[in-house]
Amino acid sequence: MGMDMSKLLLLEDDPGLIDGLKYSLERNGFDVTVASSVREASAYLQERNDYALLLLDVTLPDGTGFEICERVRKQNNQIPIIFLTASDEEVNIIRGLDGGGDDYITKPFRLGELCSRIRALLRRTGRPDPEKSSLLEYGEVSIDLLGSRASINGRPLELTNAEYRLLCLLVRSAGRVVTRDSILNELWDNTGDFVDNNTLSVYVRRLREKTEDDPSRPEHLITVRGFGYQWK
Repeated sequence: MGMDMSKLLLLEDDPGLIDGLKYSLERNGFDVTVASSVREASAYLQERNDYALLLLDVTLPDGTGFEICERVRKQNNQIPIIFLTASDEEVNIIRGLDGGGDDYITKPFRLGELCSRIRALLRRTGRPDPEKSSLLEYGEVSIDLLGSRASINGRPLELTNAEYRLLCLLVRSAGRVVTRDSILNELWDNTGDFVDNNTLSVYVRRLREKTEDDPSRPEHLITVRGFGYQWK
C-alpha cells in the first residue's frame, strides 16, 4: 500500500482537544484519523499500515501511548511518532524517547507549533536521495543511509529514529565541535526553541550507552563543556 504523507493517526481522549486538533490539522492539509483509546488505535494500526505519522497522547483510559509506540517499534515499523504529554517530567520524556518516540510536545501547545514539528519530522524521515552516497563511515562507525542502519565495529546498533539522526549529525561533523543550539536546530528543524534542553541530554546519554564501552568515560561522543559535543 502506498504511503500518503498527509495521513495521521491521532490518539487522544479529550473531546475538546480532539475537535481543535482535527480542525487545525485538516486545515493544514493533513488527513486525520482519531482514536480515543489504546484499543481503538491498535485496531486502526492493524487495519492499515500507511499512516505517515502518529500523534500519541500519553495517558488514556485503557493504557498509555507508550504501549502503542513500543508495539509499533517491536514490529520494526519506523513510522515517526510524536507524544502529546501533559507532563514535562524527565521520567516521561525518557520513557517516551526510550520506547522509540521521535519527539514530544507538552500541553498546552500552540497548534501552529505542532504543525511545524509534524512537517519537520516528516521531512527528516523521508527517504534519502538514492543518488547521494548511501554509506557514511568514520573510524569504527558505519552508517547505511538508505537502510537507516548503523553499526560500530561491525556490531549493529539498536537505535531509535532520534538517536540515529543524532549519530548521523555527529559523525558527519566528526572531529568538529557541534554546538547544542545547532544540534537542536538540525534535529528539530529550527523549532529548537520549543524543545527542553534536557531532551538533548537524554538523547546523548542513551546514544553513549549504545556506542561506548564505558558510557561514564566516553571515547567517541565527547562533551565540550560550554559549547556542545564532538564525535572522535
